[in-house]
Amino acid sequence: MSVSDRAPSSGNSPGTPATFDFQPATDSLSRRLGLFDSTMIVAGSMIGSGIFIVSAEMARQVGSAGWLLASWVVTGVLTIAAALSYGELAAMMPRAGGQYVYLRESFSPLFGFLYGWTLFLVIQTGTVAAVGIGFARYLGMLWPAISESRYIVSPIHVFPNYAISLSTAQLLGIAVILLLTWTNARGIDYGKTIQNFFTCAKIGALFAVIGIGLFAGRNAGAVRTNFAHPFTVQGAIANASGIPFGTAFGLIIALCLAQTGSLFAADAWNNITFTAGEVKNARRNVPLSLALGTILVIGLYVMANVAYLVTLPLESMQHAPADRVAGAMLQSVFPSIGAQLIAIAIMISGFGCINGMLLSGARAYFAMARDGLFFTRAAKLNRAHVPGAALFLQAAWTVFLVLIRTYNPVNGVFGNLFSDLLNYVVSAALIFYILTLAGLFALRKKQPDAERPYRAIGYPVVPLLYILGAGLIVVILFVFQPATSLPGLGIVLLGVPAYLLWRRAAVQEKPSK
Repeated sequence: MSVSDRAPSSGNSPGTPATFDFQPATDSLSRRLGLFDSTMIVAGSMIGSGIFIVSAEMARQVGSAGWLLASWVVTGVLTIAAALSYGELAAMMPRAGGQYVYLRESFSPLFGFLYGWTLFLVIQTGTVAAVGIGFARYLGMLWPAISESRYIVSPIHVFPNYAISLSTAQLLGIAVILLLTWTNARGIDYGKTIQNFFTCAKIGALFAVIGIGLFAGRNAGAVRTNFAHPFTVQGAIANASGIPFGTAFGLIIALCLAQTGSLFAADAWNNITFTAGEVKNARRNVPLSLALGTILVIGLYVMANVAYLVTLPLESMQHAPADRVAGAMLQSVFPSIGAQLIAIAIMISGFGCINGMLLSGARAYFAMARDGLFFTRAAKLNRAHVPGAALFLQAAWTVFLVLIRTYNPVNGVFGNLFSDLLNYVVSAALIFYILTLAGLFALRKKQPDAERPYRAIGYPVVPLLYILGAGLIVVILFVFQPATSLPGLGIVLLGVPAYLLWRRAAVQEKPSK
């Protein structure tokens, strides 16, 4: 790989703005994604099953309709602030790799690698595994033969608390992952067609859920209960901090802890930055798609919660079966088919989410491999001009995560490894977002004359707002949820020796070329 593929051009004359030359040294990605396609990747990667589920736990944490909506508004403000700020970085460096590249250029290759390492190990692959199993679970509501307890290969214990199994639900999840990996390996046109169709379908499904709740399901009793005193605590509070909720400090902690659910549901908006090397007029369309996609989805999320609250009393949301709030809402409106309707909506949503995350994630590993910081094969494009090897490496690790089960010897219950891993890395993912926006400030100082086709709206206030808000959430997660936060940090730090090994291998390989 040429030096120009990694760093700002140094050949500018004095006073000439620096530019980033990010043309690949050999094979090139094909710029086939327009503004609509890019926006569908943003929205489609964000909308999974979370919006239909996480509000139950959030309602238990904050204890009132007003504070529940406030939690979603906080998530919306933070997400949109980050997306608007990322736009500047995306316009400066419109190439495959996105956030990995931004961290590499802002600080050092180590920071970029640690993000890519965590992305591959847990964030991207773990989310895909979780959504794949979620897809199978909801199909199981329509077709009982699909179940996590119907085994093709019964659990084989490999360690005291871990086992490998293959249930019909796991098999279906794996089949979906492999199918979408194969279609994406055939070319970006296949991937974007699937993404556009399923994203439009799930946006339509969300609009339908909102419409049903606001109009067909509107319940005068629920409205009165939830909004007569919207900020008055109702029912039992799931207080993980031990600090009285009635105090201002207790309220701040509850709101921050509730962000675990809402930020997870709204995450993956940054995936379009990974595919910037395939976006037409990327300096314009990537920042614009970030803004359009995040604003659209956050608006839908807030309105979905309003729909839940005008249909169900908060206590019903807090005790929704299996936390399926949207299912409980539709069940109250359509008692005979409500559960089936929400199962279909979540399956549509999950299928599109898996496609978007598989498509995007492979581009980050492709960029890492071209820097000598990932498996060499992942740096190659196939005949369809997409990183086919990176796609299949990603699929292989995701399938492994699907197969591994956690085991509780006390009650004999099997769980899913990726569920624990995702809990572990919520705080780590926030740290990488904070570092990336800190990189925006670093690049303004290091490269003041660099070409910036788009400048972050509200700089420095807007990016600083995200850094401070997300920073507060991270601190509270580490203080009050160390059991899930500290292991996430451990996963990130394991990347340091991996980075040193890859760097050594890259240095040793150079003389033979």
